[in-house]
Amino acid sequence: MTLKGTLINTVAIVAGTLIGVLAGQKYPEKMKETVMNGLGLVTSIIGISMALETENILFPLSGIAFSAIIGEWLNIEKWVSNLGAALEKRFGGQSQGLFAKGFVSATLLFCIGPMAIIGGIQDGLTGDYRTLAAKAAIDGFTSIAFASSLGFGVGFSALPVFVYQGAITLGAGFFDRVFTEQMITEMTATGGLLLFAIGLGLLEIKKIRVANLLPAIFLTPAICYLIQLVWSSAGF
Repeated sequence: MTLKGTLINTVAIVAGTLIGVLAGQKYPEKMKETVMNGLGLVTSIIGISMALETENILFPLSGIAFSAIIGEWLNIEKWVSNLGAALEKRFGGQSQGLFAKGFVSATLLFCIGPMAIIGGIQDGLTGDYRTLAAKAAIDGFTSIAFASSLGFGVGFSALPVFVYQGAITLGAGFFDRVFTEQMITEMTATGGLLLFAIGLGLLEIKKIRVANLLPAIFLTPAICYLIQLVWSSAGF
C-alpha cells in the first residue's frame, strides 16, 4: 500500500500556491477581488450540483443538524481558526488575517467532497491513484487562484489534506466494506451543501461556521447505514 495519490495531491497544492503567490504579486487589488468572487461563484455552483445528487434530502438534513450540535459543542471552528492563526503568526508575516483565511478556506475546500474518499479507497485497495491525480490537478489550479489573493496560507492546507486522505488510504479496507453506494451518494450531497456554504463565505454573502458542520460528512453515511440496518432487520 502506498500514498502515491495523496503525495501527488499534496505536491500539487504546494506548487499551485507558489505559482499563485508569484502571480498574485503582479495583480491589482480589484483583480484579486474579482478572482475571489469568481471562485466563490464556481464553488457555490459545484456545491449545488453535488447537493442535488441526494436521493433523500432527509439524510443530509439530519446529518447536518446533528453535526451542528456536535460541532458547536466541540467548537471545531475555533480549533481550526486557532491553528490557522498560529500558522499565520509563525509564517504569515504581515498578512493581516489573509494567511489564516487562506488556510481555513483551502483546507475545507480540498477535504470536502467525494473524490478524497473514493480516490483514497481506490489508492489503498488497488494502487489506482487516477482519481486522486485528477483531484490533484483540480486542487493545483484552485490553489493558484486562491493563493494569488490569499497568499501562502493556502499551501499549508496541504498538511491536513495529506493527513486526511492518507488516513482514508490506509483505512481503505474498512471504508470499502462499510460504505454502500447510497452512503456515498448522501455523503456527496452533504459535502455539496458544505461547499455551497464555503462559496457564500467567499462571496461575503454569509459567514457560516462550516468547520462546525464537518462531522456531517461522516454522520450522514452513518445515519444511512443505521436506517438500512433497521429496515433490513424489519424485513423491508
